[in-house]
Amino acid sequence: MSAAPIKVLIIDDEPPIRKLLRMGLSTQGYDILEASNGKIALEKLAEGPALIILDLGLPDIGGHELLQTIRARNESVPIVVLSSRGDEAGKVQALDLGADDYLTKPFGMDELLARMRAALRHQLQVKGERPVFRSGDLSVDLVRRIVKVGEKDIKLSPKEYDLLRVLVQHAGKVLTHRFLLKELWDELTDAQYLRVYVRQLRQKIEADPERPQYVLTETGIGYRLKAGD
Repeated sequence: MSAAPIKVLIIDDEPPIRKLLRMGLSTQGYDILEASNGKIALEKLAEGPALIILDLGLPDIGGHELLQTIRARNESVPIVVLSSRGDEAGKVQALDLGADDYLTKPFGMDELLARMRAALRHQLQVKGERPVFRSGDLSVDLVRRIVKVGEKDIKLSPKEYDLLRVLVQHAGKVLTHRFLLKELWDELTDAQYLRVYVRQLRQKIEADPERPQYVLTETGIGYRLKAGD
């Protein structure tokens, strides 16, 4: 007996976008729910989607307001937001309100599928965190606090390790500057501190720190650790 298909709720007021997503995701085996506005979207929540794709530009309710409402009703469902190019502030606000990731229109189906897989995988890991994370040559043992690149042991300062641990716990997911600062320093708000530690961490784990393969910059937003193998 095969597993039930994963339900995805698409919230977008543009019929061509909904059609594109419906066709693209259906061929990958996803069960599609659709909503053309916020009111219908809130009704569809009762059908228990496993993931939500939310366009921030809706006609009847602000995308950020709808995001807050969905999060208040369901703390764990992964949400990937769609936004227009150049709306950095809107993306950051959505991520700080609880979105798991974002895509800028226009986007490719492969990119969307990768973000969806990362969001769903992250949700599964939250409850049963894997003790050893692996991505390429990088391995991080969260129980024994051992970091390796290939066979080489990497010595990190306590703060560098804390930064890597948070990135590992949210691997594949973009983390805003604000989120990382709050996790690592509580009261500190200057993103320059974060940049210093990201630079130091890259010097130790990246083959070429100027062209990082693991700790990726999301310009104007924050950082993302490449998803695990």
